[in-house]
Amino acid sequence: MSPKKPRRRTRASRHALLAGLHRQLRPRTYLEVGVADGSSLRLSSARSVAIDPGYSITKELGAPVRLARTTSDEYFAATDPKEWLGGPVDLAFIDGMHLFEYALRDFINVEKHCRWSSVVVLDDMLPRDVDEAARDRHTHAWTGDVFRVADVLRDLRPDLTVLPVDTAPTGTVVVLGLDPASTVLSEGYDRIVADYVRDDPQPVPQDVLDRTGAWDAQRLLGRPVWGLLHRGDRPWRRRERGLAEIRQALAEPDQYRRRRRAAREWAQAKVRRIAPTP
Repeated sequence: MSPKKPRRRTRASRHALLAGLHRQLRPRTYLEVGVADGSSLRLSSARSVAIDPGYSITKELGAPVRLARTTSDEYFAATDPKEWLGGPVDLAFIDGMHLFEYALRDFINVEKHCRWSSVVVLDDMLPRDVDEAARDRHTHAWTGDVFRVADVLRDLRPDLTVLPVDTAPTGTVVVLGLDPASTVLSEGYDRIVADYVRDDPQPVPQDVLDRTGAWDAQRLLGRPVWGLLHRGDRPWRRRERGLAEIRQALAEPDQYRRRRRAAREWAQAKVRRIAPTP
């Protein structure tokens, strides 16, 4: 009898990851750049803003949505999405123009309307070959050079948690620990673009092509970080403490859960001690 072949792991799609984030994070507000036919927008049940100069929605939407038929640059120059959303963006999905400088601008503009506990997802971040990563599109599936945004965030914003995720077809990156007050990227934008934009063919690092270190989507969704982020709008929870908790919830999930359970039990015991005797 021949040995069984090892079972091939099935990659979750980008929409499966996004659906899982909606389920785990339970965002109250959602923002999307790049709407197309509404396949990702339909996953939202939160109050939503969706931006795309050429959307053609064919999917049924289940949330109150403000649609903006304009470019993301024009939208953010003229509009504060918090006015429609009623507060900061809890979850954002960036899937706009597939060029580095556009994706970087989208991230800069979205982060301004977030809080530390918000989650930003960037699509098309793990090209499968050099042709897919070209700035000048010549393939059906196309990521462009937006994968370089992850390098910028790691190099210039070490305060952020940048998580590549092995999703089909072209990978995603989830960014946690945002700082709407940061001006590092906006002030250095011109220099960053000059440093990072390259002529075709793109020199795509092998670890990007191999998805080295990328998270399995279900494994990431199973981490206890999402409950922490859902509670992150509480005014007494500072960003510095939140960043440390994000790191522990990702790296040491069992220890994080034990600590959270002990804290809840301590709080419940305290309430019982101070409750008046009938």
